[in-house]
Amino acid sequence: MREWWRALAELMLPGECAGCGAPRTVLCEGCRHAVRRGPPRPVRPRDAPAGLPPVWAAVPYADAVRSVLLAHKERGALPLAAPLGEALAGAVRAALGGTQGGASAGAGGPRASGGGGVRDGPVVLVPVPSARRAVRERGHDPARRIAVAAAGALRRSGTPARTAAVLRQRRAVADQTGLDAAGRLANLDGALELRPGAAALLPASGRLLVVDDVTTTGASVAEAARVLRTAAERKGTGVPFAAAVVAASPGFFV
Repeated sequence: MREWWRALAELMLPGECAGCGAPRTVLCEGCRHAVRRGPPRPVRPRDAPAGLPPVWAAVPYADAVRSVLLAHKERGALPLAAPLGEALAGAVRAALGGTQGGASAGAGGPRASGGGGVRDGPVVLVPVPSARRAVRERGHDPARRIAVAAAGALRRSGTPARTAAVLRQRRAVADQTGLDAAGRLANLDGALELRPGAAALLPASGRLLVVDDVTTTGASVAEAARVLRTAAERKGTGVPFAAAVVAASPGFFV
């Protein structure tokens, strides 16, 4: 109920733009353009963690984009999921095209094969999960909400897509704020697992993408990829996968 009331309040009394503070709008046209300006590009963190799949980001994590993402995540500005989902959908499309032709999906991971478009199955978006405590405090799971919006945007443009929230945290992790790259890797090492029975939800064909709202070190995406890679190996499937995020640290763009 809290989510519904919060969303209703944002729609009826928009207050100010989440990006620049302009009055009486959830997101002004200038900031909306900043979120979706693209084109999405591949990113690679410095000292990228082992097993990190190819990652595409829609925009740099800076200025208005950073403010919009934080407003959605921390202040519960739920209507922002729609424009952020559109941006993520753009990064997903770029990832689908960018990993064709045999590009590796990460160390030890399955590989994409040639051909255009989605092959024999849907695009499945797997959001990086938030900690249970964070979900309780925020009242929602930001990456999952944006992933749902992105899947809808992809379907509207003719790409069959769905979300599969198959990951969960298997142990408590510290707040990532203030941790450097090495600290984040250690904090998240072995922190995720598949939900019980979730292996059946993973596709036997099509494309699989790890998705998140923002990546700053690649640690969360790499940990999610590790779990999915292990699950694919156990099932004996070769579904290629990559990753897509709304935003990444500006210096990581290739």
